[in-house]
Amino acid sequence: MGQEKNPRRVADNEAMAKLRMLRTSPQKLNLVAGLIRGKKVEAALNDLTFSKKRIAADVKKCLQSAIANAENNHNLDVDELVVAEAYCGKNLIMKRGRPRARGRFGKIIKPFSEITIVVRQVEEQA
Repeated sequence: MGQEKNPRRVADNEAMAKLRMLRTSPQKLNLVAGLIRGKKVEAALNDLTFSKKRIAADVKKCLQSAIANAENNHNLDVDELVVAEAYCGKNLIMKRGRPRARGRFGKIIKPFSEITIVVRQVEEQA
């Protein structure tokens, strides 16, 4: 018997990669995601390589994973891939604190976030 195969979450010409528990706020991560949205993967990799943002290295790793998924799992051509979607969301928030003056408590929040990258194969118009 066995379990039935799950339906694909993306189209036939798409591949996806998701990276969870990134130690940055979703607002900062969205700045880097907006940097690569809609670009060809080669240009997006170059932008992430030379970005000054600390989290850009992790986003690059996720993009490389999406490209590898497209090539190995879905037999898509790497040269025709475009970053179709790059979006992020909230994850865990660690709550820490620091004692302050007059018996008060300074709240320190340490947010985590996650990013999802979808690459799509588009045929070049001649």
